[in-house]
Amino acid sequence: MKILHTVEFYHPSVGGMQEVVKQISERLVTFGHDITIATTKLTERKTNKLNGVKIVEFNISGNIVRGLTGEIEEYKQFLLNSDFDIITNFAAQQWATDIMLPILDQIKAKKVNVPTGFSGLYCPEYKDYFEHMKIWMKKYELNIYLSENYRDIAFARENNITANVIVPNGACEVEFGADSKIDIKDKLHIPKDDFLILHVGSHTGEKGHAEAISIFKKAHLKKATLLIVGNGYLIPMVDTKLQDIKNLIKLIIINFYPRMNFGLTCLTLCNMRSKLYNSGWLRFIDKKRISVTQLSRAETIAAFQQADLFLFPSNVECSPLVLFEAMASRLPFLTTDVGNSAEIVTWSQGGILLPTKKNTVGNSIAVIRQSAKLLERLYYDPSFREQLRESGYHKWKEYFTWDIIAKTYESLYLKLIKDDYEHQNCLAQSVQ
Repeated sequence: MKILHTVEFYHPSVGGMQEVVKQISERLVTFGHDITIATTKLTERKTNKLNGVKIVEFNISGNIVRGLTGEIEEYKQFLLNSDFDIITNFAAQQWATDIMLPILDQIKAKKVNVPTGFSGLYCPEYKDYFEHMKIWMKKYELNIYLSENYRDIAFARENNITANVIVPNGACEVEFGADSKIDIKDKLHIPKDDFLILHVGSHTGEKGHAEAISIFKKAHLKKATLLIVGNGYLIPMVDTKLQDIKNLIKLIIINFYPRMNFGLTCLTLCNMRSKLYNSGWLRFIDKKRISVTQLSRAETIAAFQQADLFLFPSNVECSPLVLFEAMASRLPFLTTDVGNSAEIVTWSQGGILLPTKKNTVGNSIAVIRQSAKLLERLYYDPSFREQLRESGYHKWKEYFTWDIIAKTYESLYLKLIKDDYEHQNCLAQSVQ
């Protein structure tokens, strides 16, 4: 098959959606298919072919609601003049999907939609967008969801969109199949006997960094490190001595009101919070500390494999890859009820939901005090952690490797082609 996958960003860009498309695409190449990626042009991308996957770049940004800029017409013509058997749009609310939506009827290929959650569904500015989506989704031959019960599939059911199938996310059996040779505690100067709590998530302001820090601070633990790994680690705005009085005042306020940000970036806030906490006199007694850093992919996998617990109080997700990666690492997890994390807990029995409340646009916010109590429970109960660890790992190995998931995509694609062939054959026979 000749297949096009469209996605806003792709390697070397790092993120959940990039990883999903990369893992599926590269495996489909090994299965013998011709795979092309249409994505945003990046100056740091040095090749238009990676592990057998072709990459076509467009200098475009935005979406229908925020506005589109760049090579819009060139992308339209690329889609309209292509000879792909299958075109799959990964994620709505971004240009690589949104430009295609109004011209779906004109595209010859079989069309597949992977909405990945509809994060803007409850936002007022997206009201018209989702009114049109009720019609657009019916023009796809297939809609693939990551969850049985998240907002995107609920939207489809409410609007009589019937060409639906569920394919979950996963984690890479190659990356997580062998123990890392990197000693992450040694690299980051974390004491060998510290209880290591890991959070992995980009500094978007929506991955629950503030909540993770608050939960860690509130929990009665000793000799423990909270390690926050996120993309875009830069030199913080304040120096290590906190000499700027204005920033010191901001730090003190932020310490008591974690949701306040003074317009500062998530990255800066994480650095400020960690420095303030680590400099407290109580650290000489409880030996707790927070470490904020950026790691390579290999180092991140080492952190997963060598941590004691994964803490993920994220605010917005569809189907968090990091939970599957925790399962693949034999790492028990605590997560907010975000995206389909409740479903992942049920599937895997590898983690526990944190007490969670929802804000006005449906985002998930961890309840700090109760979440801290739950963190304490797992900290003091190694046998329970072992139970979660083994259950999650075995479920991942049986159902949630990328090899299994890529074969599911292949099967769905082949069925679309076969159904079309049989339909055309029937038409030909009826004419005769």
